[in-house]
Amino acid sequence: MPQATATVADSADESSPGVPADVRGAAAGSDFAPLLRVVRDQGLLERRTDRYVLGIAVNLAALGAVVTGFVLLGDTWWSLLLTLPLAVVWTRTAFVAHDAGHAQISGDRRTSRLIGLVHANLLLGMNEAWWNDKHVRHHANPNHIDKDPDVGVGALVWTQKQAAQREGFARWLTRNQARLFFPMLLLEGIALKIYGIQFLRRQPLRERAVSALLLMAHFALYATLLFGTLSPGKAIVFALVLHALFGLHLGMAFAPNHKGMEMPDPDGERWGHLQRQVLTSRNVRGAVLTDWFLGGLNYQIEHHLFPSMPRPNLRLAQPLVKAHCSGIGMPYAETGLIESYRQALSHMHEVGEPLRQRGPRGT
Repeated sequence: MPQATATVADSADESSPGVPADVRGAAAGSDFAPLLRVVRDQGLLERRTDRYVLGIAVNLAALGAVVTGFVLLGDTWWSLLLTLPLAVVWTRTAFVAHDAGHAQISGDRRTSRLIGLVHANLLLGMNEAWWNDKHVRHHANPNHIDKDPDVGVGALVWTQKQAAQREGFARWLTRNQARLFFPMLLLEGIALKIYGIQFLRRQPLRERAVSALLLMAHFALYATLLFGTLSPGKAIVFALVLHALFGLHLGMAFAPNHKGMEMPDPDGERWGHLQRQVLTSRNVRGAVLTDWFLGGLNYQIEHHLFPSMPRPNLRLAQPLVKAHCSGIGMPYAETGLIESYRQALSHMHEVGEPLRQRGPRGT
């Protein structure tokens, strides 16, 4: 499967032969080109392998510590207290897999995929091939209703046109989707695994075998650890609480990024790379704690403009991007964390407004 960099991550280098012609043209002859040169000249596109090696080592040590504590506690309900730190460690693990998919950690495709396979498939039980397939399409056309799978019709919908087509339970869900959003994130941890398993049949045979083997290894090790330490009832409760917290944390990291931002008109003028990535993305202000909690995705505009830029460099690139947008008169969305959630929920609420006015049966 393609890495998440296949369409846009390498757009940071317009001379790269692997970059699509339209992206190379956009970089060479648009408002993006001057920004690209400044960012490259300051070395912000260079890998920060040392930082990633340290971060991965710390995360694996934390994972080992939580697992050790779980085993030492034994068959007790007190083990549920470990679901919170384990969910946090799992989310850090997902961030590493995300960055590997964007080739932020290594420029070698095989190394990047190996890191992704270990962190996603083996440690999380989430198919990295499914994630990268979906994520590359999102990065290429964020918030584009016909091309971005993240704004396609699913449990939630993102336009009133999508909402108008809902029937039955889905219609009720859309009417109330804003208030149900965070509770629904509690199911996301399990959903990510289900989507990944379903994607296996779409993978080439050899890649499918590797992905499936690592997924089976995850489930075997996970089940052995849980049921070898806890009684069946406690083990099931532990797994449910862990996945609920993991889904909530991961969803809260991704929720502020694009929801409620501009959505390109499928029938309108094609946007250039800078416009397409900046107008559809929202940054979240904050300090070290915000960076840690959101995994660097709070610099969403910079991440979308330069997907292969290492996460530690995103905050360094932000002043350059912000000044460039100001200089050419392009809006640059930045807000606090709570306000970002408010804006996202307000958009979901507005999408369901016509259904609430018409009543549960559309009358």
